[in-house]
Amino acid sequence: METVGIVAEYNPFHTGHAYHIAETRRLFQGETAVVAVMSGNWVQRGECAITDKWTRTEMALTGGADLVLELPTVWATASAEGFARGAVAILAATGLVNVLSFGSECGEIIRLRELAQCLNSPEFSAALRRELRPKCSFAQCRRRAAAALLGEETAALLDSPNNNLGVEYLRFLPPDMEPVTIPRRGSGHDSPVEEDGFRSASLLRQRLRAEEVTGVSPFLSLPWKGETADMKYLERALIAQLRSITLEEAEALPDSGDGLAARLLYAARQTASLEELYTLTKTRTYAHARVRRLALYALLGLREENRPTAPPYIRVLGFNHRGRELLRKMNQTASLPFFVKPAQIPRFSPEARALFALEERFTDLYSLCFPTPRPGGLEWTTNPIIIRQ
Repeated sequence: METVGIVAEYNPFHTGHAYHIAETRRLFQGETAVVAVMSGNWVQRGECAITDKWTRTEMALTGGADLVLELPTVWATASAEGFARGAVAILAATGLVNVLSFGSECGEIIRLRELAQCLNSPEFSAALRRELRPKCSFAQCRRRAAAALLGEETAALLDSPNNNLGVEYLRFLPPDMEPVTIPRRGSGHDSPVEEDGFRSASLLRQRLRAEEVTGVSPFLSLPWKGETADMKYLERALIAQLRSITLEEAEALPDSGDGLAARLLYAARQTASLEELYTLTKTRTYAHARVRRLALYALLGLREENRPTAPPYIRVLGFNHRGRELLRKMNQTASLPFFVKPAQIPRFSPEARALFALEERFTDLYSLCFPTPRPGGLEWTTNPIIIRQ
């Protein structure tokens, strides 16, 4: 049996994600198990997920995944490099995943792998140092360095978000894990329109937050239930945090260099609006996503030192009958301790306990992102999702 790993946010899980899983299974003969490493309650775009990780786990299991593992917030909210590093490490630590499947705009694994090998090379490091300059974002400098070594056509692959993330997965892929890529269909990343029967996750989030559930339901694996989470409920809390911390404290946040911390704190004193905060801070040097992530780090109190060099545990969010069999096998194959219920955490290493304590705090903050605030302590009281059929 092939065991395929997929990295995702499923924010929310939609028909495009189901298509990716189905196409991945179609590539392999015989039974195929799908292990998804999914972001928790906070996501890479620097905001709260549309709904909690347990609801999104249920959607993923209903939509074709067999086992859902959590990508902790410290990696789920990182740049593409950190996001990929953490996710691939968790898949590898299961000891079972022998294939990584990801979506891409180009659908050509050979070209993406060539880029990944280039980015890992000493020649690229030297080329990047030559390209680094003031008033130029890291992404722009990286692209120019790649073009100098591989040509403009290959470097242009980095302009597409899923190609770019796929390249990062390939950079950290262990030698015993085969990569496959599924060409994306339908609406592009953050597209505001429906294409080819698919809708982008950003459009679905927009409609759900506007309570336009009827038009969204055909694109989801389960009928939508409950309230949607939104950063607007923490808007003033985030601005208040930025107005309260010192420049030294802001510079201790991850990815805060190149003067970005000072610019963000200055902007927070000019506005009480999140969108205006992002606009005032963003420049050609500071990408919008980086600004949003830094603001989120301030809200969460996440410092660079809080991110371990590698995941210290595997957290199971949910599974079906095939996923249960995978968990039994992981008792012999996993290189990290894993748990289904947090009651096991006190027996883990100090590093693992510290990371889970952070996750507990982050979830308590996330619980305030709903129109009706949820109680604290959900990390300890919420059961994993089990699909029994």
